[in-house]
Amino acid sequence: MISVLFAVLTALSNGTASVLQRRAALRVPDSEAMRLSLIGHLLRQKVWLGGIGLVIVAAVCQAVALATGPIAVVQPIFVIELPATLLIAGFVMRVRVGRTVWAGVAAVTLGLALGMAAAAPVGGSEDVQGAAWIPALVATGAFEAALIATALSTSGNTRAALLGLGAACGYALTAALMKDAMARLDSDGVVGLLTAWQLYATAAAGVGALFLLQNALQAGSLVAVQPMLTLGDALISITYGVTLFGEELRTGWWLLPQLAGLALIAVGCVVLARSPLASASTPQEAR
Repeated sequence: MISVLFAVLTALSNGTASVLQRRAALRVPDSEAMRLSLIGHLLRQKVWLGGIGLVIVAAVCQAVALATGPIAVVQPIFVIELPATLLIAGFVMRVRVGRTVWAGVAAVTLGLALGMAAAAPVGGSEDVQGAAWIPALVATGAFEAALIATALSTSGNTRAALLGLGAACGYALTAALMKDAMARLDSDGVVGLLTAWQLYATAAAGVGALFLLQNALQAGSLVAVQPMLTLGDALISITYGVTLFGEELRTGWWLLPQLAGLALIAVGCVVLARSPLASASTPQEAR
């Protein structure tokens, strides 16, 4: 229950941060895409700094969640970040939440419940055994390089979607590294944590994922980024959980309801990302 609670808190913080960062990214010129100067533009915007503050809160909550539960349970819960954020935004800005948004919320919620119930992730170790990280990091690096290279040859929503998937992969890697690092804290104390390479790799992967996300949000609409970010993070995290931590999922005919759950989540994310509440609109425009 502790891991689920902190996973929900992580989702709330990350979802709100994504919307704030999208608003800030809209003000960055296209010429700054995939350049470090893009971060310089964002640093001068209070709304982006607010989003980064929420990212830090989310990182702390995520560390607690991963330290107390399997990665295949914690990470998929993050798909609720967009619907929860939109509902909170509607309440705060006093914007009426229409039937379409409620339909998207229902689709994401039912999809998550169906997928988690069908998969029923269990077991797994608290840390990664042996040299299993080596092939995982090589495969991740190759996948990220292919995504970035393809994205640079495109533009608009296609680039946004590819970079969003790249950010999702980075965040999933961050979660896996963070869980492994937190295991060192349990076994060897603070000294073990501070001397673990996984801690510093977590920071590097997190910064890289954040950079890709800012470029994704600057390149295209949230409707192109969010489904790739949400589903990519969940699916890649489950892959890490199974391959690195030995977590187990139901297979066989259980795959059918799992795929149905993923389809519901994807449709719900697209519907919600199209909502004015998820755009950079002002409260007046959203009305």
